[in-house]
Parts: sequence; structure tokens; C-alpha cells
Amino acid sequence: MDEGYVQIFCGKGDGKSSAAIGKGIFSAIEGKQVIIIQFMKEKDIDEAAFFHQLEPQIKLFRFQKMDISFEEMNEQEKTDEITNIRNGLCYAKKVLTTGECDVLILDEALGLIDEGIICMDEIMQVICARTEYQTIFLTGINLPDELKEYVNAVSVIETQIMD
Repeated sequence: MDEGYVQIFCGKGDGKSSAAIGKGIFSAIEGKQVIIIQFMKEKDIDEAAFFHQLEPQIKLFRFQKMDISFEEMNEQEKTDEITNIRNGLCYAKKVLTTGECDVLILDEALGLIDEGIICMDEIMQVICARTEYQTIFLTGINLPDELKEYVNAVSVIETQIMD
């Protein structure tokens, strides 16, 4: 792997998405174009409004149509949303190949693998679509072993409750 940069934020702790978005904000400060694609999360009107203020440097996309998180959906709703989620993954590959972004954040993309919505090859195709000038940040709880050879850095985030 000699092109671009890929970092994963994984683990059972809180703050994976925040860490990736923080990296995106710092990239935007440097003048880079950042695209965030969220998967499997509840729609948050306040969050969307905040990110709208950061345009055009940072753009947030969410391809799911339901207002609830994927985990809260019944089986029929999940089936309906999988097409939308897959469209989001196709869009991720498109923005890399067309050069529409310098930094791509795929928030909860690893959860797509956990849920069986996509396979490892599909996420690797997105990662391999980047150029030497593009950075990808992925988040999720579990890091599949097969993905390790495609990444430059892994940050494992764990939460410790202190008494």
C-alpha cells in the first residue's frame, strides 16, 4: 500500500466518531475538502444544522432515510435501508475517484461489515480507490484482521470508568 493514508478508530469506547470528525476539522483548517458519510446512526437535526454551517469545506451525508438508527429498525425497515446504505458506499468511492474530496470520513463503516450489509471486499475497494493525496478515516467497534494490511494507523478507543 503506497497511496494515500488510512486511519481507523475502533473499539468499544466512546469518541470514535468525534476523533475522526476532529481529524476532519483539522484537515479543513489546512484547506482540504472533507466529506463525512454516516452509516447506521440516528438522524440528528442539530448535528446536520451544525455541519451545514461548515460547508463547503466540510460536507455531511447520510443516505439512510429513516430517522432512527439501524439497530432500532425492524427487519423490513432494515431491508429497505440496505439499498440506501449501499448507495452511500458507492458515493464514497465516487468522491474518491473523481477527486471531490481530500479527506473522506466513513463513520460507522466497520459496522456495515459487522451487520453483514457489505463484505470486506467492498470496503477494500473504497480504500483502494483513494489517490496518494487522499486520506480516509473509518470508524466502528470491530476491526477485521483482513483490513489491517490496508491501513496506516489504528486507534483503539476504550472507555474506563473511574470511581
